[in-house]
Amino acid sequence: MGVLVDKSAKAIVQGITGTQGSFHTRLMIEYGTQIVAGMTPGKGGTSVHGVRVYDTVQEAKDASNADASIIFVPAPFAGDAAFEALDAGLKTIVIITEHIPVRDAVQVMYMARKEDAVIIGPNTPGILTVGECKLGIMPAHVFRKGVVGLASRSGTLTYEIAAGLSVRGLGQSTCIGLGGDPIVGLSFIDVLKEFERDEQTKAVALIGEIGGNFEELAAEFIATEGYSKPVVAFVAGRTAPPGKRMGHAGAIIMGSTGTAASKIEAFREAGVLVAEKPSDVAKLLARKLDKKA
Repeated sequence: MGVLVDKSAKAIVQGITGTQGSFHTRLMIEYGTQIVAGMTPGKGGTSVHGVRVYDTVQEAKDASNADASIIFVPAPFAGDAAFEALDAGLKTIVIITEHIPVRDAVQVMYMARKEDAVIIGPNTPGILTVGECKLGIMPAHVFRKGVVGLASRSGTLTYEIAAGLSVRGLGQSTCIGLGGDPIVGLSFIDVLKEFERDEQTKAVALIGEIGGNFEELAAEFIATEGYSKPVVAFVAGRTAPPGKRMGHAGAIIMGSTGTAASKIEAFREAGVLVAEKPSDVAKLLARKLDKKA
């Protein structure tokens, strides 16, 4: 079993006939993911990499018994795509698209909570349960099966840190990109709860960045709930100037809120080891796991 997705997941690709949708559909299939249908309005009856395409999500779900969706749809239409997936009853929805209008994202998250569905993203590299299922754009070759759960606000740092873990012999259980837009579905707290329930996961790596208060809230949760598994964190953006957006739409500092320093301090006060640089994450986790053993 994996966190949120495993080898039993059956997914629809919304926007499968587009350049990105088609390209990543092939890679997800090659990884072993069950891509059971595609959806692009007006392209029903065609196929992409052997996957049948339908005009609506409901048609695709009815034909394939899918339970998940991954969305490769331009930002102005991605909100509607997510609504359609939720209307069809899909419970795990990965939104790769970045810079979705904030109002659309807020409405999608509200509906997802009502429907008891999970939104991963938007502006996410997706989710990968190692050796079982990949719903996203992560480069699969850097991941190895193991016991470290990884949650990140940065796509590229996810790959870099996972590769470092793999080289050190620390494989991963499930790796999740929370997303870099201002409004996203999952928080670090949500993922920490999932990893705590997961028997495969023995330790957790949290990859944060400037902007927002996800990291501070996660630190408070770890401290107050007495989190049972060792956690190591890295926070990107230590040298970012205040008030300037850095990369992700959600990575912007306003005053003293959302700074790397405030996040690092919160983690350390909660007893979480904080890596100085990405390559230190593997070293700190190895130390934590050795002590736990």
